[in-house]
Amino acid sequence: MNSSIYQAKHELYLSITFASFAIKDEAISSRLYEFSLIAFRHMKWIGEAILADGGDYNYDRDMTLYKRESTFEILKALVVEIEAFQKTTTDSILSQRIKTDDEYLLTYLSSLLCDKTNDQEVTAFNMQRKWLDKNLDQDQIDALTLFLFEESYKEYELILVYAYMQTRTKNALEFNVFEDLIAESHFHLKSFGNMMSVMGILALPRELHEMTYIVKDLEKFVTDGIAEEEAAKVMCKELSDSIKDEELSKFFDFINYQESYHIELMKKLLNNK
Repeated sequence: MNSSIYQAKHELYLSITFASFAIKDEAISSRLYEFSLIAFRHMKWIGEAILADGGDYNYDRDMTLYKRESTFEILKALVVEIEAFQKTTTDSILSQRIKTDDEYLLTYLSSLLCDKTNDQEVTAFNMQRKWLDKNLDQDQIDALTLFLFEESYKEYELILVYAYMQTRTKNALEFNVFEDLIAESHFHLKSFGNMMSVMGILALPRELHEMTYIVKDLEKFVTDGIAEEEAAKVMCKELSDSIKDEELSKFFDFINYQESYHIELMKKLLNNK
């Protein structure tokens, strides 16, 4: 395993994840999202193997989220990407595990492509900027748009940063806190990604700079992280108050309460001395 394989799996993880956000069919979307979490575990295992061999990896990527217009266009592109990744297979136990997982995903995609009724229009990239059948005014739409772009990047960033730190820690409490925060950020990214898809503004989060995830001072990182969570809480509260839709307001209150507990989880790291 090497850093190029890690990058390819990182890109594949993103491709599967955002395919799940873009596709309207709930059954297909849900199943693809499950496969994306498997791909994320692959990233974790590949990273551990690289470190065990004395190497290192980063979060560089070289990919584009193409604005495809149908389910089949998305699925066919995934097939090509997975088949390309299969060429990296070696005889290691880990490589064979990843290979068989991806082979099963290819089988699933093939079964979907055999049924033309699965091919639906994709509107995730049409820039319509409407929320379902709600009549939100322009200020509310603008506020929601900005929030989704900012927070989807934040959650993607946190997933990768916590994963980077988790792979390197020998401390059980740190490992468990990172595990919880990663899981919470996965849920938030999924929620925001699906909302962006509904609004026709689905887009990849921007790439991380290595200064973001190479943490040399854990205490400063956690202190800054708590401040970031506090800022996210303020954004959630402002958005909840500004949007005149009870369902959306309750959702952002729900996210706000979760951010409060994230702060408590992070405080555990400060007290872990």
